[in-house]
Amino acid sequence: MKATTIETARRFFEARPESVGQAREFASETLAEWGLSERTDDIRLCLSELATNALLHGTVSDHGFLVRLDAEEGVVRLEVHDSRRRRPEPRQAADTDLSGRGLILVAAHADEWGVQDRTPLGKIVWTRFRTTESTRG
Repeated sequence: MKATTIETARRFFEARPESVGQAREFASETLAEWGLSERTDDIRLCLSELATNALLHGTVSDHGFLVRLDAEEGVVRLEVHDSRRRRPEPRQAADTDLSGRGLILVAAHADEWGVQDRTPLGKIVWTRFRTTESTRG
């Protein structure tokens, strides 16, 4: 049986450091509205890492990023859209490194993740989170 999208929310964020926190709040509010609190902490953590990567590595100067959340029966999909095609790759950070662990955290907290090209430019980094909760009916 083909799953049907029950809920979708999206918001564009400017290329500013405070946008990462605003994106986390957007996710929290959206998931609460949908009655999907079970994986909120994991989704917020992954969103924080992906939004930070979009700001630091994925956006053309002065371009922001788009966050999209989709809820299907038993699954929440999080996407972060940015304006560069450069694909992120997990790396093994040294104990003394102050950064470089974001995608390792995403892989540890999301059930799946990946990258796809975005038309006309850029990419989408997506994550999926299985839930036992249903979206509102």
